Amino acid sequence: MTPSYLVRLLLLSSASFFLVQIVLEALIAFLAPGAIRRARTMRPQRAAGFLLALRLLPSALSAVVVAALCVPSYLRFEPGAAEEEVGFLCLTAGILGVAVCALAIYRSVVALVRSSRYLRSCAAFESQVAGESVWIVQRSACVALAGILNPRVLISEGALRLLSADQLRIALRHEQAHRASRDNLKRLLMLLAPSIFPNSRLLQQEWAKCAEWAADDQATQGDAVQSATLAEALVSIARLQAGVRMPALIASLVAADEDLSLRIDRLLESPVYGRHSRTGAIALAALALLIGAIALNPPALRAVHQLLEHLLG
Repeated sequence: MTPSYLVRLLLLSSASFFLVQIVLEALIAFLAPGAIRRARTMRPQRAAGFLLALRLLPSALSAVVVAALCVPSYLRFEPGAAEEEVGFLCLTAGILGVAVCALAIYRSVVALVRSSRYLRSCAAFESQVAGESVWIVQRSACVALAGILNPRVLISEGALRLLSADQLRIALRHEQAHRASRDNLKRLLMLLAPSIFPNSRLLQQEWAKCAEWAADDQATQGDAVQSATLAEALVSIARLQAGVRMPALIASLVAADEDLSLRIDRLLESPVYGRHSRTGAIALAALALLIGAIALNPPALRAVHQLLEHLLG
């Protein structure tokens, strides 16, 4: 097969993305159990950021390698008139790269559509509750945050009747904490990031738990009375929402598959966390500098092009 110049570039970009992605994701999958154990010793907000970075790192770094190294080296050193055969490895990796990206996009679109359908089916209307603008849900049982760019708090009429004024106030603060940290956007980014190994899902599940705990902490501010009030609200909402599973891009106060007893125990106790260095952030910064140095160094960029030639053949 002798494709055109542009098709060769697209095939090489897709193949490079897939190969870097699978190597990095295999490494993250190997490290995931230890990383999760480490995250459990961190404060929830920091743990959530750490787990999110691990989940997105393979896809983000693969995209950077393609955009900063593969494409510039090809455009600079590959003759436009050259006609080269595309080997089996490049063709296969290129097709797989397109497939994993298409699957991730499909998964994200499905999640967006389901969330949109859920919102339309709720028959919600805007109102004021405890001095905050919220959407009252008539046909569901929930306290949740919906939306990506402009998230809004949803409260069902059943939850309004069930929760006391104090419980309702702290439940709202919990959802506002999710909105401030852009957790629904982070959920969408994780759906958009291709995943090949099952440990990626473990990282997402652990991130979701840490994100809930972080929102709990921001809502209660370490106050024992507020923590007890939030725990009571969680139990009430869990009973109200029994068996109800929210769409992937709607952050519910209580998730259907959540270990609620663990979350309540944590609210009623005072967990102690260790101190951690910023080794991961330093390593990422060093890696970014290395990629930048290669991209700006013509001999290094030519070496990248030679690697691409081997991949192409």
